[in-house]
Amino acid sequence: MTDIKSSHLKKIDSKVDLLRERFKDSDDFKVKDDVFDRRTLMNLYSLASKGSIESLGGSISTGKEANIFHALGKEGGLAIKIYRINTSNFKAMQDYLVGDPRFGSIKGTKRAIINAWNKKEFRNLKRAAEAGVRVPHPIAMRENILVMELVGEEGMAAPQLKDVDLSPEEAERVFEELCTYVSQLYKTANLVHADLSEYNILYHKGHPVLIDMGQSVTLEHPMAKTFLDRDVSNLTRYFKKKYNLGSEDAIWSKLIPDTDQENG
Repeated sequence: MTDIKSSHLKKIDSKVDLLRERFKDSDDFKVKDDVFDRRTLMNLYSLASKGSIESLGGSISTGKEANIFHALGKEGGLAIKIYRINTSNFKAMQDYLVGDPRFGSIKGTKRAIINAWNKKEFRNLKRAAEAGVRVPHPIAMRENILVMELVGEEGMAAPQLKDVDLSPEEAERVFEELCTYVSQLYKTANLVHADLSEYNILYHKGHPVLIDMGQSVTLEHPMAKTFLDRDVSNLTRYFKKKYNLGSEDAIWSKLIPDTDQENG
């Protein structure tokens, strides 16, 4: 095996060796929050061997369900999202999976649910990007690992919208862009984000970027309208409170044709 490993695999090996030394009392080479179990490490090996990852860097963020790490790929910076098998909220995940015709039949082990969720996020990101919505470009996935474009600079993620102070003109433009994104998701990608707020929007190079689309559902999902209502409410609440601009009508006007509004 050693004789045929490429240079990028050796870089992954070096990182794993450091983790093993730091946590040498663990037979599975686990690190904090059970991120790097043996199977996850082997999945990293597989992604590296296919050229999706060239080197693995440090932590970018730790969320409720996943950890995100900086990495390098052939075309630059990457974000590696690793879902934690042992600590994720599987009941909540199933609620979003059931009703989605692509994944509604998924049942079984925690790992099977995580794998389906990750595949769902990969597909949702791809559909959103194809619809013209700014999202991290998805590159590869394997079981609980998602490889995507890093939205940020020099290994650092772009700030969340909640942490950015926009001028009145910038805020108006960003709100308009987000109205368009919601419409493009709905009309072109056949998706509802389902958790859209200032926490799941990054601000990069003057534009908002939508993230965390694992929970996003197709319009066939029985809760799609409820989720859409919540997304619209969250956006307008934030911009009204912080910038005193925006309205739900501004978003709905892009979602519903004028004739439907008049008849409704």
